[in-house]
Amino acid sequence: MTARRPARVLRIVGTGYNVAGHVTAETRSLLEHADRLFYLVTDPATGAWIRSLQPAARSLHAAYREGGCGVDAVHRMVEWVLEPFGEAGGRLEVCLALSGHPGICLHVSHRAARRARELGLEVRMYPAVSFEDCLVADLGVDPAVTGRAIYDATDFVLRPRVPDTGAALVLLQAGVIGEVTYRQGREACAEGLRVLAETLLRHYPGDHEVVLYEASQLPIVEPRVVRIRLSELPAAPVRVQTTLYLPPVSRPPVDPRMRERLGLPAPTAESPAAPP
Repeated sequence: MTARRPARVLRIVGTGYNVAGHVTAETRSLLEHADRLFYLVTDPATGAWIRSLQPAARSLHAAYREGGCGVDAVHRMVEWVLEPFGEAGGRLEVCLALSGHPGICLHVSHRAARRARELGLEVRMYPAVSFEDCLVADLGVDPAVTGRAIYDATDFVLRPRVPDTGAALVLLQAGVIGEVTYRQGREACAEGLRVLAETLLRHYPGDHEVVLYEASQLPIVEPRVVRIRLSELPAAPVRVQTTLYLPPVSRPPVDPRMRERLGLPAPTAESPAAPP
């Protein structure tokens, strides 16, 4: 039996990083065979590669206005992506391609998905290599051992939380805390970094080593990994695309009663507290 193909569908895919290096075979096929293809990617080389698959592919970057509201730009993008469904009847497959993983820290993908479902369209999102997949590989950390929490940096300072310092903490978009407008080539928000540092220093020691991380965008470029003390964060070389990674301060002790109840041996310095 042949699998049913939806008649009118929005497919949302991620291109990962390193131009086409992280693109799955499934995603490439969707890019090549979409009736309409829209994209928003972080480097010109990826855009050129997408256009090599479909010369008529349309970039969404023009939705941004210098000094304009970022939310307004997202609204324009969604309108452009869904516009073909109002023009054509019958079967139509529209593909929206985004850097990294399409479901992580990308308002346009989730808003487009919600709006498409409101219009009665089918929506499918496909997994892709995310910044965090790159971070785990580049820093050599294992979130399954220590655990980790992940937040948007602005949301982290707006909504008071007590972080678990025994687990890793990942803060997205550390360079644009409190920013709501689009400015091409902008520097990180200095006041936002000061607020973030003050917030974190309530829970972490000032000499705690943290990492400024940026995934590699091109195969010939190394990832950006800058290690600093937390107290140095306000003056650190943070950029718009920087992710802030805080390793655990120390691992929580094992509850001996629970260990005995589960029949586990006592952990050693080299072994995890729980089996893999």
